[in-house]
Amino acid sequence: MRYVEEFRDPEAAKGVLRAIEDVVAQIGATHDKPIHIMEICGGHTHAIFRYGLDRLTPPGIEFIHGPGCPVCVLPMSRIDECVELAERPEVIFCTFGDAMRVPGTRKSLLQAKADGADIRMVYSPLDALELARRNPDREVVFFGLGFETTTPSTALSIQQAAREGLGNFSVFCNHITVPPPIKALLDDPHMILDGFVGPGHVSMVIGTHPYDFIARDYGKPIVVAGFEPLDLLQSVLMVLCQIRDGRAEVENQYARVVPEHGNPVSIAAIDDVYEARPTFEWRGLGEIDASGLRIRHGYRAFDAEEKFGVGYGAGPRLVSEPEGCACGQVMTGRIRPTQCAQYGTGCTPEMPLGALMVSSEGACAAYYQYGATEDFMEPAE
Repeated sequence: MRYVEEFRDPEAAKGVLRAIEDVVAQIGATHDKPIHIMEICGGHTHAIFRYGLDRLTPPGIEFIHGPGCPVCVLPMSRIDECVELAERPEVIFCTFGDAMRVPGTRKSLLQAKADGADIRMVYSPLDALELARRNPDREVVFFGLGFETTTPSTALSIQQAAREGLGNFSVFCNHITVPPPIKALLDDPHMILDGFVGPGHVSMVIGTHPYDFIARDYGKPIVVAGFEPLDLLQSVLMVLCQIRDGRAEVENQYARVVPEHGNPVSIAAIDDVYEARPTFEWRGLGEIDASGLRIRHGYRAFDAEEKFGVGYGAGPRLVSEPEGCACGQVMTGRIRPTQCAQYGTGCTPEMPLGALMVSSEGACAAYYQYGATEDFMEPAE
């Protein structure tokens, strides 16, 4: 299969690994003094463990797992508001499957569905639009969730609803953007980050220039990467070469998919439908200015926060994590999942305590699925 098999070639991977070992030696990185590389995207985290790249790369590299899972970074208060919306008798609540089992303070959406709420799992906001057409006497609310990857499809659906005049369709908007949390991490004096592996799917939409500040203002290299094992290994090598050479640039390993300036149609739809929120709460990072998106005034008829008086439209509601849950620390790279006291005992995929064990992009789910334990995983400093 083109663009897949060649990026899984074992012999090519061995060659890149040898090159990585050489550069690590040239830098002088060791197990006790490693290079800290953060992969921002949760999809990259899963690929690293799926293909065992954490064990194949030399001990002078330490992968730090970033806040690149949109389900994981959503605070519990927003799940509570989803449940509040879903339990209204007039509402059909539509969501992606990843969000169904994320715990709120009272219950998850899956538990709310079991209790009688009309909650539908959909694969696209277009599915929710079709439900609104078929159920004109019900309010259909779509849980708009995700980074810039999924933001355009929600925007295009809102535009379509406006053209059709679907007054019973609205979006509970929780779309967020990648650059602001990266800046928040770089501004954190306790974070040790030497370089970044940048998100491929997000960059497919926004291009590479939104990351310019990382190299320009903070002197850190970032390489936008694909999701196959050779993509990630090559991207790590490119980051290491920049560090060795004393460079800090934005490079694009995933050029076969990611254009420099992004997708103009998607960007136009985003700009038309959304504007930046003054602030938005992130699990583990707190409130970050201009990191979330809200629906513009011209489309307010399709804004569930306006229509039902929930969410940031009614004022933020800060909710503490469950006792013993370390999702925030894991998500910001301060500790590894296996260092959480609840990992694998009080928190499992079957009975999750936190979002990182639920989502298909969550770091805890990756560790659990691929058998990561302290037996072979050195704890983070």
